[in-house]
Amino acid sequence: METIDVIFYDKADGTKPAEEFISGLDEGMRAKITRAINLLKTRGSLLRRPYSAYLGDGIFELRAQFGSDISRVLYFFIINNQAVLTHGFVKKTQKTPAEEIKRAKFYRADYLSRKGD
Repeated sequence: METIDVIFYDKADGTKPAEEFISGLDEGMRAKITRAINLLKTRGSLLRRPYSAYLGDGIFELRAQFGSDISRVLYFFIINNQAVLTHGFVKKTQKTPAEEIKRAKFYRADYLSRKGD
């Protein structure tokens, strides 16, 4: 199986929302998200629950739970076997909030318009 590159989306100002979110997590949760990212690298689009879920319109979420805390990092795939991590959030509701999916779609459109993939 071919591994894929996992990269962080960077905004026009150079900030990387997903990377900043992950680095701000406590050690246990950061370890869980890092494990999910490593699984994404090795399994790519074959990665499924409990580590990943498809949210629709090309947007996926990496899933991590540590204790009672639940974190998600949204991502999308581009050509050349790459996954782009857009941003993360701490999940407080049963469903992934629509505004988080909308943000991931906005970041994807921005990424594609600037990177030309």
